[in-house]
Amino acid sequence: MIRLALKGVRRSFGPVEVLHGVDLELHEGEVHALIGENGAGKSTTMKILSGYLNPTVGEVLVDGKPVTFGASSEAEDAGIIMIHQEFNLASQLTVEQNIFLGREKRKGMFLDHKTMREETLALLKRLHCKARPDAKVRDISVPDRQMVEIAKALSRNARVLIMDEPTAVLTDRETEVLFEQVERLKAEGVAILYTSHKLGEVRRLADRITVLRDGTQVHSATRGMTEDQMATAMVGRDVSDLYPPKLPCGDQVVLEADVTVPGHVKAAKLTLRKGEVLGLAGLVGAGRTELMEGIAGLRDRTGTVRVNGTEIRANDPKAAMAAGLAYLTEDRKECGLLLNFPLRENLTLLALEKFSKGLIDRKAEDAALTQAIKEFDIRVPHRKVRAGNLSGGNQQKLLLAKTMLANPKIVVIDEPTRGIDIGTKQQIYQFIQKLAAEGLSVVVISSELPEVIGLCDRVIVMHAGHVAGEVSGTDVNEQTIVRLAMGLEEAA
Repeated sequence: MIRLALKGVRRSFGPVEVLHGVDLELHEGEVHALIGENGAGKSTTMKILSGYLNPTVGEVLVDGKPVTFGASSEAEDAGIIMIHQEFNLASQLTVEQNIFLGREKRKGMFLDHKTMREETLALLKRLHCKARPDAKVRDISVPDRQMVEIAKALSRNARVLIMDEPTAVLTDRETEVLFEQVERLKAEGVAILYTSHKLGEVRRLADRITVLRDGTQVHSATRGMTEDQMATAMVGRDVSDLYPPKLPCGDQVVLEADVTVPGHVKAAKLTLRKGEVLGLAGLVGAGRTELMEGIAGLRDRTGTVRVNGTEIRANDPKAAMAAGLAYLTEDRKECGLLLNFPLRENLTLLALEKFSKGLIDRKAEDAALTQAIKEFDIRVPHRKVRAGNLSGGNQQKLLLAKTMLANPKIVVIDEPTRGIDIGTKQQIYQFIQKLAAEGLSVVVISSELPEVIGLCDRVIVMHAGHVAGEVSGTDVNEQTIVRLAMGLEEAA
């Protein structure tokens, strides 16, 4: 039975049409994967299905009958629930309050806290989530927040569940828990729309696959597509050579660090050479991000950091930047970009002194934006679009362009391709190689082992706040890195 469908759907924003006649069917007890590059139209499609947007042309059908949703709440009343990639949680409220927000259970005139607490505990247990029902969402980890989003959806007895990049911030163990829930929901007859840039997940889970490219439906299939076939359909070109060839680097040391980050990292040492791509690997919580934030002055630390032999003051990001060390955050939406501002203001923020002599030179800023759009292939409907309206891949390109405008010599990139499609990944990998070829030094923090192995000349592996080991050459392989990351062995 077809639970939810789109028929001939087009969607325009002003004069720009972003969806061009999409047909989509979500069947009871099936997982339908929707894949495509960032900017292909997936988010718009999901928003139409879940009542956040209406089509400009075409129909939305529920159980075969045309419907028009006035708001997402009306879609939820029809059993259509969306788990957002960007958390839709109230950070100041507790886990329990978020799960039942707007649907609080009552006993007479009063809230039934006992029942809500029991149901919250049951949902968290089902998801193997250790967050407490009374914990404030702002105080729990990012993976736990994703599990709370999933728990919230499970509590609503969905007939149709729309999942937007649900594993982007989950560990492998948490991902397996999620997959168990997907199979359980399928068995209960729920229709599931699943979007992910992780094509291995798509191949494992999907009963049907629809591929969007530039707002057009270019491929539909049942099971059987290989990952290479999916990738080629998404980008319209061969992406089998995902990683560029590694380049040799020199012996000149440009960064030396021996630091402790209280509560996170103890006595971690690393060096970085000119023209090197250095990987920082480890499990979630190992201290990778905290170490590099300490080195970049973004977090309290003790110990020494030297850039080209000159010691950098602790807890001073301006001093680190002045020395040529730039840090690209893993959280581009919360910390990297001003989402409500246009591209130009975001691009020039780190390098305003270049564009200011008392007054800001808008013409120079516009010229810089033109160059950045071309050089980084930032795909935008128009130049005045807000950063928050860009796809994830284009936001990451904008963040890269913003950072490079400050002319750093050392670039730390935290989770460079999280939530980004395979075509844009290939572009970012080529960009990282280009930086190294030009003599810049790059540190890549990544939870994706193939990314670390494919990109990096040398890899430092962390475990529980310590450097467990350093590998290079043929030792840059999955087995060696995983053993170090799990604390099963130490290496020099």
